[in-house]
Amino acid sequence: MLVGMTTEPGTPRRTPAGAAVLREDVTEAIRAAVFEELATVGFARMSIEGIARRAGVGKTAVYRRWKSKLSLVLDLVSVFAAEGLPAPATGSLYGDVRALLEVASRALRHRVASQVIPDLLVESARHPEIAQAIREALFDSQRGVAALVVRDAVARGELPESADPDRALDLIIGPLYWRLVVVRSGLPKGYLDDLAASAVAALTRKD
Repeated sequence: MLVGMTTEPGTPRRTPAGAAVLREDVTEAIRAAVFEELATVGFARMSIEGIARRAGVGKTAVYRRWKSKLSLVLDLVSVFAAEGLPAPATGSLYGDVRALLEVASRALRHRVASQVIPDLLVESARHPEIAQAIREALFDSQRGVAALVVRDAVARGELPESADPDRALDLIIGPLYWRLVVVRSGLPKGYLDDLAASAVAALTRKD
């Protein structure tokens, strides 16, 4: 028997007296409200009052879960990043890069990437915690995917063992982020194919 499991099978588990039960539907409603508030008014003008009003709950329900609007935003970034970018496994470097670009292009069109993250990047100059959260939740997770793509390409002999995952990430995602998030331009037909081919050419170039 696992430690702490003292009830018999089939016996309803009792909540300890005085324990606060946090309803998951309320938690999700608050997260959705935080997202809408960030996208609508930005971090600087966002307030716990506005979040509670949009979620249809009292301020107490918000403070019971998060101590401040900063902790709310850090949680939102973590939840978004937890979905992550899946590591492709197509059997070729070009196929992996092209698949990664396809997924990333959809992710970068999401309002979190196109509206919320740019606003938080501005705020990160004043809030080091936000800068750290964005780095850990977004950059580090994407770097992990790039590292897997590079590792598989090295194993297939498509890249040398000295291949740098950071350089791969810059070459693959950087131009796409610039176009979709910074310039906010659409993607012409065949753009992802051309970008994948260019990234692979740069990665496999023999200096």
